[in-house]
Amino acid sequence: MTRADLGLPFVTALVLAMGLATLNSAVAGGEEFQRQLAFLGGGVVLCAAVLWIGKVRIVRFTPHLYVLSLGMLVLVHLFGREVNGAKSWLYLGPLPGFQPSELAKIALILALASAMHERPIRGVLDYLRLGALAGPPVALVLMEPDLGSALVIAMVAAGMVLVRGVPWRQLVLIVLAVVIATPTVVLPNLADHQRDRLLSFLDPEADARGAGYQIIQATIAVGSGGLLGKGYKQGTQGQLGFIPEQHTDFIFPVLAEEGGFVASVTLLILYGLLFWRLVAMASECPFERDQLIIVGVVVLIGFQVLVNIGVTLGLAPVTGITLPLVSYGGTSLLSTLLALALAFTVHRDRYAEW
Repeated sequence: MTRADLGLPFVTALVLAMGLATLNSAVAGGEEFQRQLAFLGGGVVLCAAVLWIGKVRIVRFTPHLYVLSLGMLVLVHLFGREVNGAKSWLYLGPLPGFQPSELAKIALILALASAMHERPIRGVLDYLRLGALAGPPVALVLMEPDLGSALVIAMVAAGMVLVRGVPWRQLVLIVLAVVIATPTVVLPNLADHQRDRLLSFLDPEADARGAGYQIIQATIAVGSGGLLGKGYKQGTQGQLGFIPEQHTDFIFPVLAEEGGFVASVTLLILYGLLFWRLVAMASECPFERDQLIIVGVVVLIGFQVLVNIGVTLGLAPVTGITLPLVSYGGTSLLSTLLALALAFTVHRDRYAEW
């Protein structure tokens, strides 16, 4: 075991602080803020547990964790509760509800890292083998239907494969397959409201009171913030409730309206430092499996940040992806902290043999 680097938890704490301050404004200090604090406390305990378990035992139980995540995704189809048009929440007795798709993201990162470490990617059979790992969770989540989480899981798999290395000819074929499958397979199987959300960003004004309403209100809030913002809890769009889902998917416009360009860039810089630290940690790991695990965490968090902020700026379609460590949501917060704790533990134990 080597000496732990505290740069990652320090930057994470700064992002969390900005997130809690923004959430407190978005919900006016309501019940959601208290719940987020409680989930944060649970997340700290979960991180401590991951640090105690250590890399070796985590990697050893990867197959069990992957099977468990698939089993829970099946259970959510049988006994799950529908929220916002998606049957993606599972409730076990008096415990708070959670989304099994969040566990599936972590399990897939571990499973893919092990699979690509054990055998290089050379031909069609290798892609089929990796597809057999990534395909079931993506399909089960898409059937809920939770397009946002399915996209995140798919991008985690794609990002890890690309970093592992893909010959350019094979990369061209993969891109062509995605381009062909999107309009012929993916879009026709989406629910009507999901298809409307995906296309509304092209022309939000065409349905200003419907599918385009969120994007229009979000861009108004971001633009009205100016350089320094309107002041904490002084934003008109956020405080008067014009921004739908302003404590979850659309929390960034609240920050931008009240803190302006300065607060927005500060958050982006903190995310940049977070990703820089993760990449540096991956480069310091001597084993490929450890590198791939940390890369998976980078893709997992980075894709969500990119899409969430892109949506609020009108640069990406609405997909229901939260802003990591900032948006309200117990399962999202716990899974993000778990992913970061996993990366931290892998780096700390980087010289430990399996």
